[in-house]
Amino acid sequence: MIIRRIFERLQKLDWFLLLATLVLVAFGVAAIYSVELSHDGSDFYFLKKHLMIFGFSLLAFFIFASTNYLQLRNYARILYIIGVILLVAVLFFGLTIRGTTGWFVIFGFSFQPVEFMKLALAVELSSYFGEHARRKFGWREIFSSGFLAGVPIILTMLQPDLGSASLLIGMWLMLIFFAGIKWHQAAILGGSAILVIIFAWFFLLAGYQRDRVQVFLNPDLDPLEKGYNIAQAKIAIGSGQLFGRGLGFGSQSQLKFLPESHTDFVFSVIAEELGFFGVTILYLSFLIIFYRILLHSYGARDNFSSFLAIAIFGIIFTQAFINICVNLAILPATGVALPFVSYGGTSLLFSFIMLGIVESMALQSRPGDIVLSRWYN
Repeated sequence: MIIRRIFERLQKLDWFLLLATLVLVAFGVAAIYSVELSHDGSDFYFLKKHLMIFGFSLLAFFIFASTNYLQLRNYARILYIIGVILLVAVLFFGLTIRGTTGWFVIFGFSFQPVEFMKLALAVELSSYFGEHARRKFGWREIFSSGFLAGVPIILTMLQPDLGSASLLIGMWLMLIFFAGIKWHQAAILGGSAILVIIFAWFFLLAGYQRDRVQVFLNPDLDPLEKGYNIAQAKIAIGSGQLFGRGLGFGSQSQLKFLPESHTDFVFSVIAEELGFFGVTILYLSFLIIFYRILLHSYGARDNFSSFLAIAIFGIIFTQAFINICVNLAILPATGVALPFVSYGGTSLLFSFIMLGIVESMALQSRPGDIVLSRWYN
């Protein structure tokens, strides 16, 4: 009986989603291994740590996949409050790295509260929109959900962490789009966003963040320092050509011209060493993940589930989009990791937890489930 139940669950598991994710992890492991080859006498510390975190993340994935994700709705407000408290606490007691006070260090492992907040905000907003999905979507819903998102966004900006704040904003925008925002409302929000950006430029952004934007708009302002990362990333991507230079033979990463090569600019390492062919597989893996998440949102059992899948899609899509655009010099550097690929503990863990929640939706779905969400009507 138990074996039969396990077999039935394995049959219902979304293997396309899991396998595409594992392909991305394999790209990340290969890139981190390649980068560490360039370090004389390297003991592959980052690779070993990354693999250990991946093991914990995969375990968390299966734990969340095997539990009832609907229970999250009962703890939405509690998770949200805990997330806000952590974001406040990190401003006073957190570790500052590269000008951003956004980490706690516990027993030698770093924990970034904003990663927890991504999940907590996704659950809270999904609970809110799930309750209001059948109502006429108006300014009240926009302002209420905007307030819920605005609190952690402002706290994240105070660290200051513009990249993570952008991910929270992207998730909220994705949710209000699918909830049924009107075009005139979107236009007014767009105008308001311009005013917020102007205010943030003068009062919220740190000096180095303004420098990044200015150098992005005019790389010649500081090509050897603030514009150096982007310039080296472009060289690495361009030199990869069709099939790349080969794993461990990328000049930019192996000769240490490319900074943050195992985190923010891991995409450039992959592009240089595996070429257009490798990048295409990377893109296809992300497209499969996005498609499968949206598919589960479409077939969700209720409004909360549908919006939760959309929120998870919004986080992962926005994060991947920003990271790749930064590597391609389309956006200024923001310090956003590439999901499932970049080296990193908290980000990888919570990314797998969110996919575990999506897998839980797949395991608990029933044939003929009716979707109630406004955006499908």
